[in-house]
Amino acid sequence: MEFSALFFITALITAVLAVPGAVGPGTVDKPTGPIISEAQFAHWLETTDAELTFIGDRPDFTPLARRSSQNNIMVTLCSQRVGNVCGGSCTVFSGTGPSCVDIPRSQCISATDDIGYCDERACDGNCNELADCGTMLNNGFCFTFDTKSIVLPIEIQL
Repeated sequence: MEFSALFFITALITAVLAVPGAVGPGTVDKPTGPIISEAQFAHWLETTDAELTFIGDRPDFTPLARRSSQNNIMVTLCSQRVGNVCGGSCTVFSGTGPSCVDIPRSQCISATDDIGYCDERACDGNCNELADCGTMLNNGFCFTFDTKSIVLPIEIQL
């Protein structure tokens, strides 16, 4: 019985590490757009020197947590842009849609799914989609001058 349990645990760990986009040892591909993978999101959180504030729970990148929160969207919004770098004070949000979230004024955004961002509170005013980013910054951030609220998309379950 001990052999079966050890084999199962080894097989499970191997399967998790083989999943594309899984957070684990090794290198993480550099983001090519403003919508980034969970692995890229986790890597940025681990390596940034920005001051982080979390709305809700801190994102959990363990395999069981990822499976139980597959519809979660993780968003980072930061207050400063210097050249192509986004930083300063950053707010990290993890949640599900549809919803409108008022945020501290931000200059750049990165997320694990397409979101809307607006220049007024309550998701009013001029709103745009993150996927249509006009000015890409380093580490998968988009320049989103004076953003005051974000719109999380509706997740349709089929």
